[in-house]
Amino acid sequence: MSHALTINGTIGQTGFEGLLEKRKAPPKTPRTARRAQPKARVAKAAAKNAGDLALAEALAGGERGAWNDFVRQFAGVVYAAVQRRLIPAGRGDEVEDVVQEVYVRLCKAEFRLLRSYDPARARLSTWLTVVSTSASIDYLRRQRMTQIAIEDAPESCLAVEDPAFENIKIPEGLLSGRQALVLELLYRRDLEVADAAQIMKIDPQTVRSTHHKALTKLRTHFRAIGEVPG
Repeated sequence: MSHALTINGTIGQTGFEGLLEKRKAPPKTPRTARRAQPKARVAKAAAKNAGDLALAEALAGGERGAWNDFVRQFAGVVYAAVQRRLIPAGRGDEVEDVVQEVYVRLCKAEFRLLRSYDPARARLSTWLTVVSTSASIDYLRRQRMTQIAIEDAPESCLAVEDPAFENIKIPEGLLSGRQALVLELLYRRDLEVADAAQIMKIDPQTVRSTHHKALTKLRTHFRAIGEVPG
């Protein structure tokens, strides 16, 4: 008869020890080891994303060619993140404007935002997706507010006859591509708003609002340097 069977109504020694063995809890990990695990994961993530950090630091340090490397690797990430927000909102033709805004955010104040990237928390592509999504949400919120303001404004406030800006030299990079094109069509080519809208394949109201924002940006710039046209 097996020792694991009952003998005189009691459990045999071998069976009793076997039950105890089964009921034993798995050995606990020492507290110091448990504390070390998160640190190890952080260190592993940081090491994995070391290349991303190196590129971010090169950008912030102004290294030649770093920006081209960055755009080549991550322009698609930024563009896709912006598209995901703007296209459902019916503003797919404004994606490039927001992409440029993302780049401005990354570069302003001596790359302060870019310097905040932490490779231990996420890959650079993930971090850029968050930044781009945030910029897109902010942009859509501003557009909703601007749209309300423009619809309530008199037509004369949005008129394109503003000769003070016809012959000025616009600093490179001050305006977005769309804003520069609107000014080109309305002033240098002397087109009507409807014609410009047809060429750009956007709504005339978008032409007016883009024109309005471009002039506001120009006035702010030239006022800051003490040269307000008009």
